[in-house]
Amino acid sequence: MALLAALVPIVMLAVVLALGRYEDALLPTSDTEQEPATTGLTATEGAGPGATA
Repeated sequence: MALLAALVPIVMLAVVLALGRYEDALLPTSDTEQEPATTGLTATEGAGPGATA
């Protein structure tokens, strides 16, 4: 039981650190943010069937 009490905080710390690294890898930073890509279509060219301009 004492071993479990000693290991739980260490495991919880490892989980928090792993989630922090996962968040850093998943979310873009201000350095990596880019403008959204454009398709080059105008509003009427990209409109689906039945759309009115």
